[in-house]
Amino acid sequence: MERFAVKRGVQKTMGGNAGLAKLATQYFENINVDADGVFTGSYGLLVMVQGSFDAAGKLAVDVEQLKGSALGEFLEGENGREMAMESRRRWSGFLDDATGYSAKQRGDKAKEEAKKFSKAKSAIKMAHKAMELMDVSAETQAKAHELIEKLQGMVDAGTPPSEGQVKKLNDLF
Repeated sequence: MERFAVKRGVQKTMGGNAGLAKLATQYFENINVDADGVFTGSYGLLVMVQGSFDAAGKLAVDVEQLKGSALGEFLEGENGREMAMESRRRWSGFLDDATGYSAKQRGDKAKEEAKKFSKAKSAIKMAHKAMELMDVSAETQAKAHELIEKLQGMVDAGTPPSEGQVKKLNDLF
């Protein structure tokens, strides 16, 4: 399952999961929508595409593609290579429209999010090390453990912590 940042207002303008399913009909075939608004479809080498907007407002998609000998047979079949290229074009177009971001912007957003996770993990590690090596008051340790627990919870949940939250922990030491 991959998650993509969605430009502010796109989900609302689109009409949530119902609008996302409608958009999917423009790019994929055999679209089915369940009671939760999660669509499932396919096209060419994309054997299964499943997606919806999650509670955090991100686009959550799960994709299965042909692999191995099945992919080889598909590519060698009539119009196989053209279908493969069309599959990639449709996938990219769907992501562009569903997120409001271009491929480069999606990559930049993913890097930015990874950086936030890395900074949070580093701050947690440094806080533990500082408490181990320094003589820290019980009050500061309690505050540090509270902030560490909050940050770790966000990291575990896949929610990128803000710079301010990480800074609070770093500023304790």
